Amino acid sequence: MTALSERLRLPVLVAPMFLVSGPELVIAAARAGIVGAFPAPNARRIDDLERWCEQVTEALDGELPWVANVIAHRTYDRLDAEIAVLSHHRPTLVITALGSPTRVLDEVHTWGGLVYADCSTPTHVEKAIAAGVDGVVLVCSGAGGHTGAYSAFSFSAEVRRFWDGPMVLAGGITDGRGLRAAEVLGAEVAYMGTRFIATTESLVSDGQRQMVVECAMADIVLSDAVTGVSANWMRPSLERAGHLAPSGRGADFSGDIADNKAWKSIWSAGHSVGGVERISTVAEVVEELCEQYVAAGGTLRDVAPR
Repeated sequence: MTALSERLRLPVLVAPMFLVSGPELVIAAARAGIVGAFPAPNARRIDDLERWCEQVTEALDGELPWVANVIAHRTYDRLDAEIAVLSHHRPTLVITALGSPTRVLDEVHTWGGLVYADCSTPTHVEKAIAAGVDGVVLVCSGAGGHTGAYSAFSFSAEVRRFWDGPMVLAGGITDGRGLRAAEVLGAEVAYMGTRFIATTESLVSDGQRQMVVECAMADIVLSDAVTGVSANWMRPSLERAGHLAPSGRGADFSGDIADNKAWKSIWSAGHSVGGVERISTVAEVVEELCEQYVAAGGTLRDVAPR
């Protein structure tokens, strides 16, 4: 990810969050000097995805980087249509999740894009590298949404024993000090998701923003009951839905996941939720992160906010 990181003022990739990240968040991130991503399934229909991509590319004028995230799980049948749309708009980076990146590599590389794969175990990393990805995202314990089980310290160290390519670190990164720590662990860029849920540019309701502000780390519950895959959820939303016990039923991404009522009424966040103290704009969050990052010994790149 060296080429991408050099285009960023601060080494932050706003994580693609289901039903949270949209074009406004991606645009605001780019204009603030970082990079943002949205999951393609957040666009309810393929023509909606087309409009979202047009909105982003027109706003960024082809100069600033942006990222798209796709589900590569074998049960997800909209992937080919999503990649066809993305091929017209050429995001800088495509991140695959919940499946092998093999299905998208050739097409994305055709337009000069990079492909990174979300990985929650060293075995997943090894398979992604063997498939030919350009970089890996280590989804560690504490990440919001679908999460990993491993410590960022141990996971990054193990991966660096056999991979010296681009690595993104995800999971529980709260502030600028955490960003600097991620760099020390060998990451070029860090995922930050939870910190940006409560921004005015996210897709969520005011109630969801306020719940993020009010929750602490102790309010985060790990459960596979909502999607069949282990994920971190905010306890108040689980309790409201009467939905707390793990089910062990396994993942299934067939059907219209963009209309998933569970995600609409049960809200996710990561361990970093306690660091969200107010509803802010993306630009305000980035300025605060910059101050913290510099105080922790980091050096901002010469990329001015727009």
